[in-house]
Amino acid sequence: MSGVAGESPASRPGVSGASLVLSAMCVAVDQITKHWALNALGDGQVIHVVWTLQFNLAFNGGMAFGRGQGWGPIIGVIATVVVVSLLVSMRRGMGRLTTVSVGLIVGGAVGNIVDRLFREDGLFRGRVVDFIDFQWFPVFNVADICINVGGALLVLGYVASSRGKEVTS
Repeated sequence: MSGVAGESPASRPGVSGASLVLSAMCVAVDQITKHWALNALGDGQVIHVVWTLQFNLAFNGGMAFGRGQGWGPIIGVIATVVVVSLLVSMRRGMGRLTTVSVGLIVGGAVGNIVDRLFREDGLFRGRVVDFIDFQWFPVFNVADICINVGGALLVLGYVASSRGKEVTS
């Protein structure tokens, strides 16, 4: 994976370290919020926040937005391969936007992999804890936010780079 739009990754050592720190922060926030959701919402309680936003505990054995139910072990293995691939590519140097993108994607993926590995039967048979519910959109979690924002930033960086525009933030 190369840097984005005119950046010189070689001139900034340690960008992969920044990605790892961001990934660790994503995993920590994701797991802390899931722990809170399990304790606060485990008895079926729903907490209304504002407008249609509520916290409502749900478990997802599939992938994003409830698709692929029953495919949890395969999804877990694929997610692990993606994380390992991104971690390997991080060592080659990246621009700032790519660093943030990869950090978010890896952190979000690892947050959901932790659920698949250590919840219920484990070994990729566990279900992902979801609790952010807008009622008009599938229930999701902090890891899902990280993955989607990271993916959007990666696409934005690629599009900007292919058009020759410099993207640095």
